[in-house]
Amino acid sequence: MLLAVASTTIVGLSTIRSYTPSPLSRPVSEGVTDAPVRLAFLRSELESGGGERMQALFPEGYFFTHALYGLSWINVARLDRGYGDRALQEARWALARLESPAGTGPFPTDAEPAYGVFHAGWTAWLRGRIVELAGGPEQAPDEAAALRADAEELRDAFDDALDSGTPYLAAYPGQSWPVDSVVAVAALELDDRLHGSFVHADTVRAWTHAVQARLDPVTGLIPHRVDAGTGEPIQGARGSSQALLLRFLAEIDPEWAAADYRTFRSLFTSDVGMLPGVREYPRDDDSPGDIDSGPLIYGLSASASTVALGNAILFYDKPTADALTGFAEATGMAVESGGRRFYLGGAVPVGDAFMVWSLTALGESAGVSADTGMNPTSETPGWWRVPWHVGTGAVLVLLWSAAFYAWRPRIRRRPLPGAAGASAP
Repeated sequence: MLLAVASTTIVGLSTIRSYTPSPLSRPVSEGVTDAPVRLAFLRSELESGGGERMQALFPEGYFFTHALYGLSWINVARLDRGYGDRALQEARWALARLESPAGTGPFPTDAEPAYGVFHAGWTAWLRGRIVELAGGPEQAPDEAAALRADAEELRDAFDDALDSGTPYLAAYPGQSWPVDSVVAVAALELDDRLHGSFVHADTVRAWTHAVQARLDPVTGLIPHRVDAGTGEPIQGARGSSQALLLRFLAEIDPEWAAADYRTFRSLFTSDVGMLPGVREYPRDDDSPGDIDSGPLIYGLSASASTVALGNAILFYDKPTADALTGFAEATGMAVESGGRRFYLGGAVPVGDAFMVWSLTALGESAGVSADTGMNPTSETPGWWRVPWHVGTGAVLVLLWSAAFYAWRPRIRRRPLPGAAGASAP
């Protein structure tokens, strides 16, 4: 009986939360007030070793949890300037942790640029967003000078790589994932924009042409992994990296990013009934998950789906944003306690970090407009919840039926007054 009651409570709460609107379907102010309680949880986790715990479970777990914490605070402040001072303080704290021995430890010290393109690109991007929020180079001269030095190191590394025949830099010796280089090139664009210069323009242009000459031949998208020497695809486009790189490709070329987003939606959208989500591999490819994707459920990737929510928001894809938000809230079982909000009992803080970064995507400064980003090639049906409700309803019927039959022998029926064996008044 207790199991049936508890299950009914959980299903009821999950059903209600499945109707949670996305940031595209509610006032911006609601999203702003929702984010700090999520970030409060992340700060407490990071202070108590949450980054180190995530590093033990996921590649770059320490780095991602800190970087997304800082970037999410900046997004919040971009949506509400009242959070400006707090956001700068938190983002600078996160950046310092990324540049600490714990933050640089997992990365190669002898790489070009230092610590490899993953670390260099993300730290430059976060530093640039800090300069942007502070008001520009004049308001943050030391940080702007550090950003320019970071960008010049990245630009020189890209120039050398392009001369040698590849547009992609290595994250680890002999290993190259295009998503990392997309982040780094977005940092070059940000540096130029903040300084009002075009010193990286030739490099970005050459990089763009070289990438477009080496696309995944199956999907026409940027591949997941490439040969570190030639830049030729080793593994085609995948949901986990595609969802992440689209966020930064939008900073480099909004129209290219919007076109690729539409292709991504058509090839990687969930094909499991009506359930929303993102596949790790294109439809009809049922390859298993790995360390990059995490466990897959019927081909769907939780990490790709969470990051894709941010893309749906950034590209103004309201049907997808609404569905992914509702599904995440229905399955994540978020709890709010003591001014902190977290999913899955707080067991996976890096997942919370990706979620709040996605939910605050409207604070990004990409050049994507509603006209550019609209009209994906397919839409998530608004009635995706129907099979969800049917399935959970069937489970509850079975549980309550089992509970009734289990308790039925224990129910003692009190005799009616006047019936044989009834007690005298």
